[in-house]
Amino acid sequence: MTELLMRGAVVTGANRGIGKAVALAYLRAGWPVTAVLRTAESAAALRREAGEHAARLFLTTADLADAAQVEALGAELAGRDPVPGVLVNNAGVELSAPLQGTTLAELQRVLAINTVAPYLLCRALIPAMVQEGGGRVVNIGSIASLKGIRYTSAYCASKHALLGLTRALAVEWASKGVTVNLVAPGWTETDMLSRALEAVVTKTGRTPEQARAAVLAHNPMGRAIAPSEVAGLVLYLASPAAAGLTGAALPVDGGELL
Repeated sequence: MTELLMRGAVVTGANRGIGKAVALAYLRAGWPVTAVLRTAESAAALRREAGEHAARLFLTTADLADAAQVEALGAELAGRDPVPGVLVNNAGVELSAPLQGTTLAELQRVLAINTVAPYLLCRALIPAMVQEGGGRVVNIGSIASLKGIRYTSAYCASKHALLGLTRALAVEWASKGVTVNLVAPGWTETDMLSRALEAVVTKTGRTPEQARAAVLAHNPMGRAIAPSEVAGLVLYLASPAAAGLTGAALPVDGGELL
């Protein structure tokens, strides 16, 4: 782990939600962290929360919906000395719409950010990781990687594809010292949950409390997951204890998939 730690971690979408929690978890554990953000202006809160660890926080910007920018980012990261030891593909975008209400442009954007960007970053970084002796890739999926969810066909397609990518790369690179795993959060206390609750309130007239109860009705724990709980698992996947774990899809969902 020391060797991986010295090489540092890359976290996409690190300015909020799960990505910010992951970046902070790695920083607090002593890792240098490269936070990939869409705009530099969105980094202020992350830098503030990093506090005394901010000296090990490095910022870079890229629009992950733009394949050319993703490829340029991948080339820059792969050319570093040392090559990052961990890649966390966290950046994602959700879309809630029925099949016939989803435009081609919306589908392409969801796939570009949720699936194509991780693919391109893995394609750039994994061979460079191998040259450094190995590495870890953690893809942030969703329970939508593991089951169908009504009115989220584009999102489910992108997250199912991310799981397929994870499994294929795990097999392809297992003998070369690179593990590839997927973490599948359920409802998490992020902007995505806030927007879902607002939509329920608007459409049904329920109170915010009633909306939350309805959204979490099928969760055995009866609560949303904290971003820090997801981050803890992502940090574990970079540890020596996880060296033999690859190709896994690990739900953090309060038992919802059960």
